[in-house]
Amino acid sequence: MTWHCWEADCTRSLILTAIVMLGALGPKAAWAQTKDEPPPRAQTECRVEAVNYKGWPAEQISNRSMQLVVVPQNGGRLMQVTFAGHPYLFVNSKYAGKYFPPAAGQWFNYGGDKLWLLPEGNNDEQHWVGDSDVLDDGPFSFRKLSEGQHCEIELTGPADPQTGIQFVRTISLDAGSPRIKFHATMKNVSGHSVEWSMQSVSQYDTSDAGAPGADIASHINHNFWTFTPVNQSSFYLNRYHVRFGPAENPAVGVRDDGLFTVHYVHMAAELWLDSTEGWLAVVDGSSRYAMVERFQYEESKPYPGKASVIFWTNGPEMRLSSDGIPSLSADADASPIYLEAEINSPMCRLRPEESCSFETEWFPTRAGSEFHGTSDAGIITRPLQASRLPDGKIKLSGSFGVFFAGRVVAHFYNEHGSPLGTVPVADANPTELLLLDAEIAPPGKPARLSLHLEDENGLDRGALQEVLVATGDNH
Repeated sequence: MTWHCWEADCTRSLILTAIVMLGALGPKAAWAQTKDEPPPRAQTECRVEAVNYKGWPAEQISNRSMQLVVVPQNGGRLMQVTFAGHPYLFVNSKYAGKYFPPAAGQWFNYGGDKLWLLPEGNNDEQHWVGDSDVLDDGPFSFRKLSEGQHCEIELTGPADPQTGIQFVRTISLDAGSPRIKFHATMKNVSGHSVEWSMQSVSQYDTSDAGAPGADIASHINHNFWTFTPVNQSSFYLNRYHVRFGPAENPAVGVRDDGLFTVHYVHMAAELWLDSTEGWLAVVDGSSRYAMVERFQYEESKPYPGKASVIFWTNGPEMRLSSDGIPSLSADADASPIYLEAEINSPMCRLRPEESCSFETEWFPTRAGSEFHGTSDAGIITRPLQASRLPDGKIKLSGSFGVFFAGRVVAHFYNEHGSPLGTVPVADANPTELLLLDAEIAPPGKPARLSLHLEDENGLDRGALQEVLVATGDNH
């Protein structure tokens, strides 16, 4: 197996010191949920309630592990997402609790997550300038659609006469899951046809708040990464496009496994990808938390500039003087320490009163010191290994961040692909990294196995990983 280590001094011990021995579990392994006794009320419902967040009048959606804070007045922003006590998004302390009406030529970067338009620019009316306007800073109306087992809110923005667009966005959260679902609608409110792409813009906090020292370098989280699969038939020369910033950027690259990586550095850069797999991952290697954003790539439709995913690292801009001397800008907007993960919808050509929609999902979970991709059920932090022992048992090892609470079940298959049966392996929860080091007694003599995640209702959420069963210890 290839060992992908983020920091030069990190080792396997970062995971191994945290391993919980699960022991030998057989087909009758106990299932942790006690189905005869309903869990407490606080764990079975989600709530929508008005709150004060850093001085802003806000609305909070919450369940047993999640808190989502929305500030409707400030452009309908999802200002913060907190999972198991960990806040993900950048919130600009410069503007905390403040609101400024749209003002041409200004830009008020409050932070959080929002909707934007593409293509950007000031070339013509088919490009969005991106300054403070009604789309970015106009007050959105708020409506609670449901609460209890399923919470859903609706945010409706003002109609923009310049672009001819009005945004409507719903955000939903279930009582028993940390999954966040977004449904965005873009409506043409003009009297003529328009063509735009919707963009989900999420500003992640890449600072290290606990770091000592007054210089900016000491406040940067030096173990913050993003990932997305490259398109092997990419339109771009290097399978990604540097739209802004230095072409030679050691913080950016494509791994042998086909994952595009960004290691956050405090320097302005914009990176475009025509990724088709439908996901990106943001991984904080210091706090060991991750967020996976999913979308549905539509192969038959055009994307703005071919890009489905864009990353922006905030920081000073590299500039050349008239004498050709390079320097870093001292722009005040370069000071905040954050990274943007952006997902684009296909271009939508809309006649008057027509709408198009864009759906995304977020899955917060725990991370480790490695990242090897995502599956339907979680992220792979240490790849699964399965080996047959002399006594006929199967030794399992690996680690995962899961997307749903429930249990992990091994599905066994013989050499002809016929199913042999299943065996419960371990309980799983998104708030804890799943660390496997177990021996299980399989049905029959399997040639391969697949680890599936079943949620608390017994619904199969898909495979974490599938591997062949090796003979003997697999190191």
